[in-house]
Amino acid sequence: MFVTVLRTLFDRDLAKLAHELAAYQHEPALWRTAPGISNSAGNLCLHLLGNLNTYIGAGLAHSGYVRDRDWEFAAPYVPRAELLAGLAATRRVVADALADLPEAQLAAPYPLLVWEEPTSVGYLLQHLTTHLAYHLGQINYHRRLLDQAA
Repeated sequence: MFVTVLRTLFDRDLAKLAHELAAYQHEPALWRTAPGISNSAGNLCLHLLGNLNTYIGAGLAHSGYVRDRDWEFAAPYVPRAELLAGLAATRRVVADALADLPEAQLAAPYPLLVWEEPTSVGYLLQHLTTHLAYHLGQINYHRRLLDQAA
């Protein structure tokens, strides 16, 4: 049952992320920052894609994804169409990885050491849903604050 909840939350919030990116009226605003706002929405999107492809794609589905976390925050501009394509691909990776995940695996140790102490698959997946929701909220506020004509 909890795997179904996780699948639903990931799918819902990744769909909302696509909606937020598409809702920017001025594409360059995706890459704007302002005093007190250190990350652009574009960089936060890249960060979320890297995070999910690393911990779900590579960690659980053995996709072979190799993350470049520094680039996620340093990329100066990626076209919205590329962000949306990456998001669609990531959404499929997450859905496929969780489609056949047995409930019993949630209690199993996550195969990679993420923090100082080992954690379970279930704990990491729950963390990833809250991480996604946190940055999704930031992107929503970013859009409403900074999506103005240049």
